[in-house]
Amino acid sequence: MNEILDVDLLAFEKGTASQRAAVVDGVRESLRTGFVYTSSDLSETLLDEAYGMLQEFFSLAPEEKQTATVAGSNGQAGYTGLLVETAAISDHPDWKEMFNWGMSVPAGHPLGAKYPHRYLGPVYPEHLVPGIGAVLDEFYTSLLDVQQRFLRVIAVGVGCHESFFDTMTTFGTTLARAIHYPAMDLAPGAEHVWAAEHADINLITALPRATAKGLEVKMDDGTWVDALPPEGHVIINTGIMLEHITNGVIPSGIHRVVADPDQPGDRYSVVQFCHPTPWTILSPVPSCVTDDNPQRFAPIEAGDRLDQVLWEINLVEEGRRVD
Repeated sequence: MNEILDVDLLAFEKGTASQRAAVVDGVRESLRTGFVYTSSDLSETLLDEAYGMLQEFFSLAPEEKQTATVAGSNGQAGYTGLLVETAAISDHPDWKEMFNWGMSVPAGHPLGAKYPHRYLGPVYPEHLVPGIGAVLDEFYTSLLDVQQRFLRVIAVGVGCHESFFDTMTTFGTTLARAIHYPAMDLAPGAEHVWAAEHADINLITALPRATAKGLEVKMDDGTWVDALPPEGHVIINTGIMLEHITNGVIPSGIHRVVADPDQPGDRYSVVQFCHPTPWTILSPVPSCVTDDNPQRFAPIEAGDRLDQVLWEINLVEEGRRVD
């Protein structure tokens, strides 16, 4: 499988039984690569507005951006500077800077009481870019809706009820991330790339259009393929937690971001990592455990699995493995 397929989410939601089945089959086939493209109803106007404000933020002086950091968040809220996040297989930090935002839970909710460090709430740099909070909040909510709807296709595809992921992603620790990849000629050394080869931590990631090429997907044969969705479509890729739940039937999408020599300069992207609640037990579903595919993963709490990977990618503030 060396091709990323394009499917129609609305056909699954509003089509005939045969159209729904075709979408499910297409998603299952394409996710052998860990990636699939889908149509969506995400507002292009909203995306343009979000990019405009985020580019305004990233264009500020480093000392101004640093005022938007959130201590103790381990890269899960606020600003993270250049040369911090490091792919698990690499000792060279990525040449990128990020701004992250998530959600809060209602006052008194047991998730907030049990996991206060997971629900820091969105911390927006309103003092630097007035009005940015309302735009990014709307973006987050709109893209989460697309992700939760797409997970229903995946649930059916692995033999579960389509509502299987609904509860675990309600008040989950889903994280939105804006990424600025500066021009590579500004990098401190040739060993750095925009984002080295890696898999995401979560269930699925959604990526609306970026401002330049650069995202590449690793195929089974080791070749790299450009991720180039049709205009107006969203890229969906799978993460470590979904691979765990499906017992490897759906693998994590391995990818990297590298500068295209035909598009010199910097690159901006906005991605969203759909996470379950931290108390979700990640355990292979019975439909994905067979004689030919015996259980590969032991159960683990989603919050604990997240902590493991945050350390591996150098985001634990008090224990960075790469200086």
